[in-house]
Amino acid sequence: MTESSGIGTIGLDRQTIIFDSTEHMVQSLGANDEALKIIEAAYPEASLHVRGNELSISGPAPVVELTLRLVNEVRVLARSQTKVTPQLLEQLITMLRDQSAQRPAEVLTQNILSTRGRTIRPKTLNQKNYVDAIDENTIVFGIGPAGTGKTYLAMAKAVQALQQKEVSRIILTRPAVEAGERLGFLPGTLSDKIDPYLRPLYDALHDMMDPDSIPRLMAAGTIEVAPLAYMRGRTLNDAFIILDEAQNTTPEQMKMFLTRLGFGSKMVVTGDVTQVDLPGGTASGLRIVHDILGDIDDVHFSELSASDVVRHSLVSSIVTAYSEWDESRRGSAQGSAPAGRGAGRGTAK
Repeated sequence: MTESSGIGTIGLDRQTIIFDSTEHMVQSLGANDEALKIIEAAYPEASLHVRGNELSISGPAPVVELTLRLVNEVRVLARSQTKVTPQLLEQLITMLRDQSAQRPAEVLTQNILSTRGRTIRPKTLNQKNYVDAIDENTIVFGIGPAGTGKTYLAMAKAVQALQQKEVSRIILTRPAVEAGERLGFLPGTLSDKIDPYLRPLYDALHDMMDPDSIPRLMAAGTIEVAPLAYMRGRTLNDAFIILDEAQNTTPEQMKMFLTRLGFGSKMVVTGDVTQVDLPGGTASGLRIVHDILGDIDDVHFSELSASDVVRHSLVSSIVTAYSEWDESRRGSAQGSAPAGRGAGRGTAK
């Protein structure tokens, strides 16, 4: 419940929120008012006071309105048994500052998969849009920096589709290319050489499924984890197919992969165009695919950014710093290029 009253000064406002119970108030504001302190830091012009089960917010009207919206979103999340953590609050604050028409609480309570006591759900508006796009399109490209949940959310949707019998198998693939390394120089059998490149996909599977069931499903062909080269010459029907680290595909490999699509299948392609590990001079298939397929129906491109990073808060800062450094370096290179050279060329490296 919210009560409103003016305080006699033009441009100022005061709002009072009445919580359902002391328990609901603690769930919303945190033990020792931990959440309240974060809200006060986010909106320092607002004055917040707690009395019993009531929270009053006063200050400049626009700031009071934003603070009120934030607290009401927190209350909705607390009622849905979502734990209100500092990270969650930062996500809410960012979403409200972006002035999205969609309610943050609706975004953050969209469950994809529940497994072993934990729930996988989008944590930013862009992530929700990405997940929705996977539901609505046959081929989806998730492009963005490390830590934005591109692959993890795609894996969750794949497991969900398998559990709901929307597909009969999951196929996970990656190009076996890494910075400065060649498979032939690694020790062991071919399987020994390839497995480390596919390990992140195995890790995600273990997060989302009963680990004891994974070997059985892989032996039956229900789940397949293989390097991209193993896709050549196949038609993949009734499958959820994920191509990870797609920035390390050549244009020819990207075409080969996309044309494996069969009936009843869905494809998700994920990658970070700022981390291409292909040999110098080789174009990245992910960098040019939007120019080729951007106007085709049922193909969707989802862009994620540093604001969607859901790892340690430092990761977002690192991603932003590197992006700014890359931009300044490109600007310097273009400014120093002689006339007739460098201008009008693509950025593929």
